[in-house]
Amino acid sequence: MAAFLLATAGNVQAESFDVSDIRVEGLQRVSAASVFNAFPVSANDRVDDQELAEAARELFATGLFDDVSLAREGDVLVVQVVERPTIARLTITGNKQISEDDLRQGLQQSGLSEGQVLQLSTLEEMQRELEGVYQSQGRYSAQIDVDVEEVDEGRVQVNIDINEGGVAKIRQINIVGNESFDDETLRDLFELEDSPGFFFGWFSSDEYSREALAGDIERLRSYYLDRGYVNFEVVSTQVSIGPEKNDIFITLNVDEGRQFQVGDIRFSGDLQIAENEARDLLQVQSGNTFSRSELNASTEALRQRLGTEGFAFAEVEGIPQVVDDSGTVDLIIGVDPGQRTYVRRIEFVGNTTTQDEVLRREMIQMEGAPASTEAITQSRQRLQRLGFFSQVEVDTRRVPGETDQLDVTYNVEEQPSGSISASIGFSQSAGVIYGASLSQNNFLGTGNRVNVGAQRSDTFTSINFGFTDPYWTLDGISRGYNVFYRETDYEDSDISTYSTDAYGAGINFGYPISELARLNFGASVDDTTVKTYFDTASEIERYVMDEGDNAQSIKLTGSWTRNNLNRGMMPTAGSYQRISLETAAPGSDVGYYKARARAQQLFPIDDDHRWALKFSGNLGYADTLGNNDPYPFYENFYAGGLGSVRGFTSNTLGQRTTPKREGGRDRTMGGNILVEGSAEMIFPLPFIEDQSALQSSVFFDAGNTFLTSCYDVLENDADRQRCNSGVDLGDLRYSVGMGLSWLTPVGPLTFSVAEPVNDESDDDTQFFQFSLGQTF
Repeated sequence: MAAFLLATAGNVQAESFDVSDIRVEGLQRVSAASVFNAFPVSANDRVDDQELAEAARELFATGLFDDVSLAREGDVLVVQVVERPTIARLTITGNKQISEDDLRQGLQQSGLSEGQVLQLSTLEEMQRELEGVYQSQGRYSAQIDVDVEEVDEGRVQVNIDINEGGVAKIRQINIVGNESFDDETLRDLFELEDSPGFFFGWFSSDEYSREALAGDIERLRSYYLDRGYVNFEVVSTQVSIGPEKNDIFITLNVDEGRQFQVGDIRFSGDLQIAENEARDLLQVQSGNTFSRSELNASTEALRQRLGTEGFAFAEVEGIPQVVDDSGTVDLIIGVDPGQRTYVRRIEFVGNTTTQDEVLRREMIQMEGAPASTEAITQSRQRLQRLGFFSQVEVDTRRVPGETDQLDVTYNVEEQPSGSISASIGFSQSAGVIYGASLSQNNFLGTGNRVNVGAQRSDTFTSINFGFTDPYWTLDGISRGYNVFYRETDYEDSDISTYSTDAYGAGINFGYPISELARLNFGASVDDTTVKTYFDTASEIERYVMDEGDNAQSIKLTGSWTRNNLNRGMMPTAGSYQRISLETAAPGSDVGYYKARARAQQLFPIDDDHRWALKFSGNLGYADTLGNNDPYPFYENFYAGGLGSVRGFTSNTLGQRTTPKREGGRDRTMGGNILVEGSAEMIFPLPFIEDQSALQSSVFFDAGNTFLTSCYDVLENDADRQRCNSGVDLGDLRYSVGMGLSWLTPVGPLTFSVAEPVNDESDDDTQFFQFSLGQTF
């Protein structure tokens, strides 16, 4: 591409000569300094033809010139150049899959941008690379056309026209060599699909990609290996493209081999635990069909078991050995426990509010103790169950320079663990209403639970305070106490058919009996006064007439709780059970007991716990102790609303009361029996990447309250009472709907939209419900 002419007066000279000077001709935009820096010959150098040819090639290699020629005038070397044009404008059209900014950035990195010298070789390389990018997306028909237009002398415009084409579709997937399983069974394993059809094509994956095919081949291999085909092999993979480059045909040639059973299972290496215990951990068993997934699960279980003994970096490998012509494969479980490791330091990262002490007291794994993978994992779960953190991750790493020590770091992400609310309103009957409340499960980062509330209006006053220290002692014994005062003075029948004035105080203690379970005991005293109005239900009027309007009680409570949920708030896996008993102590004005049982069970559907099934139940039973007095109606269970049967107004389900006058409004007093249940499907919301603060579900709720015996009414109202005592599951109310919980900075905000399935004409329904401070 370069012409080399060595002459004096047009005659070629082959001998070497001493260069007295160098003159450059033809420069317009390129500086002479750029030429001299790239040209390896200098004045006073002695050169020959070969050296000059090499110098010309080096100058041409700079890419700045279309032509380089050398001439000699006496002892002066003349360098004649023709500069390449510069790019005045660069236009890109037709691109949709790749943004223009990304394309221009890539072209600039390749040396193609406005103001730079145009190099045709770079332009051709850019075409090939860009076509390769589109082909990696399955767009094999993509075309890149480049046109260079001269703008003026020495400047050009480069036009890049892109025809992206369509993504090639898989028209046929063929599997050749399979005998044990038919084509349909094997193709069902693939994410890639061929000819998905018109109606369901939108939901299938018929667009080819190399990565997806590699994943499907691995799924196929795993399918055979889990069914005993140890020697299974994908012999070849053929991917062909149709003439129009829009159709792809895939052919897999496989060699199934024969099916093997598990023969002898032997251990090698330093097992560190009893062999019979190790065998109990194995899922793979002699005589069964060989399964690679069972073998992997077995080695992982053994590795975890060694981890609990302090061998945090133990290596366990299952090696299958085929026994010739026997149809069996022996397994050798190789164990290398390594050194027993100890935890040098435990650190916490991300707890900007919560004190280190609160996290450290949840640790089962201790510093200086042998490292136990089980203890490290359980410590992480304990932190998650606190409800203070949306995410807890654990990282273990070796101490540099030490072979038997490691550091453990828990990375936490704090979330709201309480709620704050303030309100002001107006009611014609109550006047101006204002109030505020604080509920905090991690008060000032101490881990203590505090709730304070106050409301005031022209007709009522309510004040309450509660405090719980979950670590009153270092052993995890908790202590809490609460006081409350409620004074009401309702005069409007639209507010309530009765009201109560009450005050009291209580204390409680909790004692852990295992890693997941604890016992709680408490005692409280309260004084309750019932007020009635002209439209108070006949049952309540009769109760007050017979039992009086004031009662003082000493309450004793006890409960057993087991919590194995994976999170303190919005869990997606695990279980929760609670059984509680409340009773009035001797000396109380009313004698009764109240038993309650609650349970939750969550089953994650996917590995990321974004999908889960949740089942919950709530049962309650209450009655009087050793007398024929009626059960105090103000201690009844209530149903309906969030946390109960959504779609029905809160606390409205149950037997209807009897109005004292014809046309009066009948309501419910709840019941001494409670039956509730719920089934939910938890699912991630689409188009939202961070789901840690959101949980959505569709649900089916059921529940109601019942009376074992009806309350007496006033004699004048006996013929209008409609109470039916006893439990009739046919009276259960059902609802279906969708719910959403959102962890806001001021607390969890819960929404639900629900439609009752079998509501009666006198039921109070509510399609939309929300609450601040509680979750499902």
